[in-house]
Amino acid sequence: MSSVDQLPTWCTDEEWCPMESAAAVLGRKWHPAIVYHLLDEEPLRFSQLEDRVHTVSGKVLSESLEDLEEKQLVERHVIDDRPVKVEYELTDYGESLRPVIEQMVSWGEQYLRDADSPEESVV
Repeated sequence: MSSVDQLPTWCTDEEWCPMESAAAVLGRKWHPAIVYHLLDEEPLRFSQLEDRVHTVSGKVLSESLEDLEEKQLVERHVIDDRPVKVEYELTDYGESLRPVIEQMVSWGEQYLRDADSPEESVV
């Protein structure tokens, strides 16, 4: 991507600004999971995403999708059927997160294990 194709962020020339800005884009709890499922299979309807990210409430999923749309990572398309259906797919920016998400999955497979109890879990 050229600088014309980059998302705008406000930085005051701080050394960690690119990392902090990227974390702000992906830092919400469900954002990486939503991107992961859209990378795997898109477009997806809201109910399909809700089934795949099954531990998130509909309200939080809706808010997360709106935020991802505002951040230009996800596009929302209204399909003219009865009843009206809405589909979500990644933008080019969202698709560019593929290597980041794949590394997160790889790290999780290598360094995380099933907990014996909820109290023992890191999440």
